[in-house]
Amino acid sequence: MIHSDPVPARTARLRPSHYLLLIFICLVSFVPGIASIPPLDRDESRYVQATHQMAESGDYVDIRFQDASRYKKPIGIYWLQSAALKLTGYDDNAPVWAYRLVSVLGATLAVLGTAALGAFFFGQSAGLLAGIALAAIVMLGFEARVAKTDAMVLATVVVAQGALAWIWMASRVHAAARWTPALIFWVATAAGVLIKGPITPFVSLLTMGTLSLFYREWRWLKRLKPLSGILILLAIVLPWLVLITLKSGGAFFNESVNKDFLSKVGDAQESHGAPPGYFALIFVVFIWPFGVLAIRGGLQALSRLRDDPRLAFLTAWYVPFWLVTELIPTKLPHYVLPAYPALLLMMAWAVDTGIAAQPYRGRWQIWLERLTLFGLVVATLGIMGAGLVLPYVMTGSFSFPGIVVFFTALAAGVFASGLILNHNLKGALQAAAIFAIITLGLLTWGVIPAITPMWLSPAVADAFKAAKQCDNSVLASASYSEPSLVFLAGTKTLLTDGPGAAQHLTSDPACAISAVDEREHDAFIKSLPQGEKSVAAVATVSGINYSKGRKTTITLYKAVP
Repeated sequence: MIHSDPVPARTARLRPSHYLLLIFICLVSFVPGIASIPPLDRDESRYVQATHQMAESGDYVDIRFQDASRYKKPIGIYWLQSAALKLTGYDDNAPVWAYRLVSVLGATLAVLGTAALGAFFFGQSAGLLAGIALAAIVMLGFEARVAKTDAMVLATVVVAQGALAWIWMASRVHAAARWTPALIFWVATAAGVLIKGPITPFVSLLTMGTLSLFYREWRWLKRLKPLSGILILLAIVLPWLVLITLKSGGAFFNESVNKDFLSKVGDAQESHGAPPGYFALIFVVFIWPFGVLAIRGGLQALSRLRDDPRLAFLTAWYVPFWLVTELIPTKLPHYVLPAYPALLLMMAWAVDTGIAAQPYRGRWQIWLERLTLFGLVVATLGIMGAGLVLPYVMTGSFSFPGIVVFFTALAAGVFASGLILNHNLKGALQAAAIFAIITLGLLTWGVIPAITPMWLSPAVADAFKAAKQCDNSVLASASYSEPSLVFLAGTKTLLTDGPGAAQHLTSDPACAISAVDEREHDAFIKSLPQGEKSVAAVATVSGINYSKGRKTTITLYKAVP
């Protein structure tokens, strides 16, 4: 069925006041915690340390972690983080929150873009619902608070898909082809390539191919101006690729394409393998609290694909990408994030029109919703426990923010379950979003930072800074080798073993300090010239190395004159 108009003209765009409201919601949703949560291991700390070294060295082409190359991802995120350091005035002395501002910006742009696309497709009300829902889900709430690529990549995906959606709908009504959406598409795609390689174009290619096969029509793709667009993409991406190729001698392509991308596609990487069905299993956790309403929207959309090219576009965005991520051996929760806006847009459409309250025809649909509801209950109980039980288990005391989280998480789960306010699911969605935002804000601002046993690297770094005797003192860490310690204690931090920590002290007895994990204690002492008489303990730190899931005690030593 060909529509005469994609959406009614009077509701096709959000007003400036809507955008201001969404920006305010994003700030409330994403900013709490970015300054209070220490650098996270391991990916975030590798990103921020590499950017830190760019600011230290003034080399904004090469990417390094200490003396090793870091070529798994392109330069885009490092440039954006470097810009954030300059704009905040910190440069190479910036705290971790300055690096995280890029992710806050990316998540906010993704929310605004999703809302704008929802308004274009289904009207202002549905657009606002979709934007608010995206701002409230657990997955984006986490990615917005960590200085990695995924929040900003999501922004490029949403912008590129929004431009593609405009082109798609224009082709449905035989409107004149325009350059602006094609230009936006190619610029967003190029930005996505510079940030995370093939993810942004891959989402769009899957969407294009699925739509073209479903409708048995390919001519609409000419509206993308593919030849000119590829030239635009190359003009944006190639300069840095040429520079890094000359700088690295081709090592960038070997590491990023062969060792990172192809190894993820061909085999499970870094112990992150999982069988197909993994993303379906964790769905309710990371799209919390909207699993049930999202399933309702998706199922109602599936039954209307042939009658509505808008729903066909969103389905072509979500389903193929989700299936591909299920088939790839390497799996991390955030891999499926680029597809979530499509599902939340279907949810917003179904809730706004009231279709989400209509009963299903098939028993499998009923059972799928029941399974999702069970998952929502489990996920909600887990988040409630994270607020109330986790602080007590880790520190021996309850947390007031955690107690509040217990009740706000419960409220979010109840409102998002679809079991109450079935006559007003729009109000239920909004209430669930508000309580989810409060829950995530309290968890990341008040609960998680206060669980001090988790934060070994800040404790070791603080002890080192308090004990160092020289301005140029360098820390050697035996066995405990988390990237966050390098970021907090300095680029020259030596990650070594017990004998290496002993050699570090003997080579610079006046200034050097070594931090020795208890498992390396004996090897460290045996490697000293006079054993324990050679050193004096200056601090002891105990906690949990959450990257390895074990308790440990780290002792800091200096040489005895």
